[in-house]
Amino acid sequence: MKLGFIGLGIMGAPMAGRLREGGHEVAVTTRREVPKALLDAGVVACKTAADVARQSDVIFTMVPDTPDVEKVLFGKDGVAEGLTSSESGPDGRVGKTVVDMSSIAPMATKEFAQRINALGCDYLDAPVSGGEVGAKAGTLTIMVGGPEAAFERVKPLFELMGKNITLVGGNGDGQTTKVANQIIVALNIAAVSEALVFAAKAGADPAKVRQALMGGFASSRILEVHGERMIKRTFNPGFRIGLHQKDLNLALQGAKALGVALPQTANAAQLMQVCAAQGWDQLDHSALVKALELMAHHAVNEGGQAG
Repeated sequence: MKLGFIGLGIMGAPMAGRLREGGHEVAVTTRREVPKALLDAGVVACKTAADVARQSDVIFTMVPDTPDVEKVLFGKDGVAEGLTSSESGPDGRVGKTVVDMSSIAPMATKEFAQRINALGCDYLDAPVSGGEVGAKAGTLTIMVGGPEAAFERVKPLFELMGKNITLVGGNGDGQTTKVANQIIVALNIAAVSEALVFAAKAGADPAKVRQALMGGFASSRILEVHGERMIKRTFNPGFRIGLHQKDLNLALQGAKALGVALPQTANAAQLMQVCAAQGWDQLDHSALVKALELMAHHAVNEGGQAG
């Protein structure tokens, strides 16, 4: 298939690479330079999102936030411009599919879908979970909202990038699922952080505490992966605190609109704000532990620093 991919950051670049490895033609564009590894693999670099849309049957977007998606889709030289100038089929529809894999506001997603549908194209919101590791390994969890027929057409492409792929419902439902995912992940990171800071301050070896907990009911993927990051101080970003902050803000904004209380989500958001105030928002979200270390004046391990 002729595919397009817009946004080649930490997640987007390996995802586009997986599509190319699957044997598809892939046209790309990004705010920065296209990674050399992708060019060597045979992707085609385009100047604009409109150029990508013109030469692709399925166009993927993977950018940071709601305004970025809107700009890529509907701004000058955006995807919509490319769709408008594409040829229509016998049924009068352009027939292309736009797949937004960013994590953005569910209500905005529904509006974007309507605007793309009006151009004779399908729209899927398909945010992902699994971080840089999952993107490189092709093991992402993909939560999809949109029409079933479009989902079935794109599913073989999703299977190149992920393992757990679910059509949740209509447009916007994929993004709602991602917000729920980010609530759970944030609260788990906060829980592991508190537990390891408590154990270290009490004089126990946090590495051995983690090892013991991995065999019990407290075991989790967060304890396994991010607990190790906290102990080894490997906070190079797989998923940045700044982006997780954005997702928790979406959760809190949605909760306000729905009249729902999310007290623990608010607490996690405040811990991330402590990190941002210290200039740590570009670190991996497992670095949330640094906010608790700062308050405890004690690092999880001897080699780490509380401030």
